[in-house]
Amino acid sequence: MTAEPETYPEIREAVAKLCARFSGSYWRALDRDMAYPQAFVDALTEAGWLSVLIPEAYGGSGLPLSAAAAVLQEMQRAGCNGGACHAQMYTMGTLLRHGSDAQKQAYLPEIAAGRLRLQAFGVTEPSSGTDTGALKTTARREGDHYVINGQKIWTSRAEHSDLMLLLARTTPLREGMKKTDGLSVILVDMRDARGNGLTIRPIRTMMNHATTEVFFDNLRVPAANLIGDEGKGFRYILSGMNAERILIAAECVGDAKWFIDKATSYAKDRIVFGRPIGQNQGVQFPIAKAYANMRAAELMVREALRLYESGANPGAEANMAKMLAADASFEAANACIQTHGGFGFAEEYDIERKFRETRLYQVAPISTNLILSYLAEHVLGLPRSY
Repeated sequence: MTAEPETYPEIREAVAKLCARFSGSYWRALDRDMAYPQAFVDALTEAGWLSVLIPEAYGGSGLPLSAAAAVLQEMQRAGCNGGACHAQMYTMGTLLRHGSDAQKQAYLPEIAAGRLRLQAFGVTEPSSGTDTGALKTTARREGDHYVINGQKIWTSRAEHSDLMLLLARTTPLREGMKKTDGLSVILVDMRDARGNGLTIRPIRTMMNHATTEVFFDNLRVPAANLIGDEGKGFRYILSGMNAERILIAAECVGDAKWFIDKATSYAKDRIVFGRPIGQNQGVQFPIAKAYANMRAAELMVREALRLYESGANPGAEANMAKMLAADASFEAANACIQTHGGFGFAEEYDIERKFRETRLYQVAPISTNLILSYLAEHVLGLPRSY
């Protein structure tokens, strides 16, 4: 039995203290204008919280995934929105695990110092969705460069990132070839690319998530920016997906805790018919049930972290943690709105904003249905359904 992951109370306390500087009024103002939380991300970067996974040799803290999970969970529990910056934690893992020494030396210290941001992850396309093997963006080798053509969608934070990890097809798909073969990961420096073959268009959504669609028109990228070996990009991306799901799950647990705290506090203080509404079982039970489901999800997150940090492959546990935590956070959000009644829909209470934000995670970065399909096939041994 491997050791349980640490809980990092000191990190949680420090992150909560930083987040207290960014109250609901800060997030409400940004939400109205769909603006990026630049000051919040700058503060996190300056404090070193976005580089906890980068090894000390490159200027980071060199901490395990459980430390990153603690950081993100506390952000959400404080009412903030880690979606503005969480990608740097899991996208940089591809560079760290599969990049060359020269690439790591060139980029990781700059990312750790906050002089570069690696926030954009170019995988999903309009026509393929989660069917990654069907993507159509191509990277054709011409001498010392790749020439990239295609389109990505739901590429969040692209307008606020210096670097993008791009998955593109470098070998045309032939009969008898696995759809996921021939894909490569290329690091795109968007500072050079914008206006030179790269176009970014923002997409307005129901939550302030700074997401975009990205177009590549004969964009030339140095061949030296290829991560790892050509044609093996899909497995490189896969290796980071467990970390992504676990970290998103930790955020959802933080969201659930925020909603439960908010609902419990209001139910104690709100007096109707001469008594606190929290005295009524019709109010108590949904909050208590949301709490029980949050705790169950939290334990699954801890189990996924334990397996991940022991070097195991926690594919099932990471997926279950993400699904259960997303469900728990949305259940807590519903209970919180119901407890507040009409006030739950009022902007000043922050509940409607957080409600919209946490709803995302039943769809992204992987939908609940695909998680269930994965469990059915790979855990239960049922026939593949797609």
